[in-house]
Amino acid sequence: MKLVTVQEMKDIERAADIAGLPYAEMMERAGSAVAQAVISRYEASGGVILVLVGPGNNGGDGLVAGRILADAGHEVHVYLWKRSEAGDDERLADASQAGATLHSYASDPSLNTLNDIALRSDVIIDALLGTGAKGALRDGAGEILAAISTLVSQRRTVPEQSPVPVGAIPGPHEPAKVPLIVAVDVPSGLDADTGEIDPRALHADICITFAYPKRGHLFFPGAAHVGELLVADIGTPEELASAVTSAVATRCEIRSRLGPRPLDAHKGSFGKVLVVAGSSNYVGAPALAARAAYRSGAGLVTLAAPGPLHTALASQLPEATYLTLPSDMGVIAPQAVSLLAASLPGYDVLLLGPGLTQEEPARGFVRTLLERHEKNASRAIGFIRPAREERETLTLPATVIDADGLNLLARVPSWPTLLPERTVLTPHPGEMARLLSDDPLAGERDRVRVAATAAEQWGCTVVLKGAYTVVASPGHDTEVIPFAEAALATAGTGDVLAGTVAGLLAQGLSCHDAAVCGAYIHALAGVLWARDHGHAGMLAGDLADLLPEARQAVIGA
Repeated sequence: MKLVTVQEMKDIERAADIAGLPYAEMMERAGSAVAQAVISRYEASGGVILVLVGPGNNGGDGLVAGRILADAGHEVHVYLWKRSEAGDDERLADASQAGATLHSYASDPSLNTLNDIALRSDVIIDALLGTGAKGALRDGAGEILAAISTLVSQRRTVPEQSPVPVGAIPGPHEPAKVPLIVAVDVPSGLDADTGEIDPRALHADICITFAYPKRGHLFFPGAAHVGELLVADIGTPEELASAVTSAVATRCEIRSRLGPRPLDAHKGSFGKVLVVAGSSNYVGAPALAARAAYRSGAGLVTLAAPGPLHTALASQLPEATYLTLPSDMGVIAPQAVSLLAASLPGYDVLLLGPGLTQEEPARGFVRTLLERHEKNASRAIGFIRPAREERETLTLPATVIDADGLNLLARVPSWPTLLPERTVLTPHPGEMARLLSDDPLAGERDRVRVAATAAEQWGCTVVLKGAYTVVASPGHDTEVIPFAEAALATAGTGDVLAGTVAGLLAQGLSCHDAAVCGAYIHALAGVLWARDHGHAGMLAGDLADLLPEARQAVIGA
């Protein structure tokens, strides 16, 4: 599903209007979608609904929704801001004729009427300002939203029961009766391009946007105000968005990329992953990455780690095979490259980095490994290649670089020129800043632009981790993963993501598809855990073990 800027959405709507889908029809469909979203979550007729209506098309969407809800038997109150009750306003007249009661900020400067209605409202629909609004809320809009925010906050406070039990197990309680907050297109005060937001903006429970999600829905701090994001079809033809180069990954798209697993398969059918990782201080990282590669469906995983780690790793993951590498005080040494050169031809994917440390032996190892990759090896002139060059040249398979592998990579001169042809980099924001170094792009706040530009410059797939992870590859739409889950903010979940991507690569997915599918399944596993346990306390091992369930949730029965 495309992810659009405000200007891109304006262009799409203008083209749709020219093609025969008038703005009035798009508004009718938008308002109907808002009303249906409310009805699906608040079915009882006779509920009190407050619609905040501004002067533009966003307010028009709200009026359409108010008319439909009034027709459905709800008590609808329309509160107008910078929109007159007089004049030729067909939608306002229709809402009034359907039974909605009209109120105006112009005649309620103290907000007493607004507070009285909001205090007993079951649903509050925010249609003050749409995607075209920029900057701080002005001319009373901020005061209107701040008043409602205060009231909602008070209604959502659950008082302690009296008397208060001491030392007892907390029992269930009736939640406070609170209004459902519904945002039309965006919460008023949200910059739909940047995610900047006025602090007085409402925290929506549901945001119904139209045709396509907007970038600001998925950029913080504004993303925290969006709530559940629903995308409503308003009839704009898909081909009108063909030039848009950013997208949001959806379950249907992920399912189509994963493909079936044949019943007559064997372990070789699903690829082999070589995980080169770990050090004496970071024993868990390689085990987590390898476990995730298996849990994502890889057929065989080998852990190549410093010799002193073998016993500890084997006890954590007996299903893996092992390759013991020479080390210097528990850190992989440069001499390990020669040993890997003999083993790499048997693997489909190399995962490099988790737990390597940034010590000098590891730095020498990473640099030597990349410099001896056949793509970058110097060629001798003539028919006879020197024996030393023959011995030192190796070919790297599809490669995922994560964690310390990225930190070490950033210290290698001209590192983008050393990357294998099929490479996936999985940086978190701190690692991304190191990779960018003095590049002006490092100061850019638009994560979609940062990832897309970096991927083009470096010629590889970039997975910029975080809430709403961004995946970019040359020649592909830049895709945003539609999950932000606090439970994932714990040590080791990045190792799990790297292993997941490597496992999917081994099963034959392209770098871009493996990165998008891996990031989606990884995040969904965190959401599934949080659904049952809350947003704190998940271990990275819990996440790895939930990957099959997350994959099945995507594929379906």
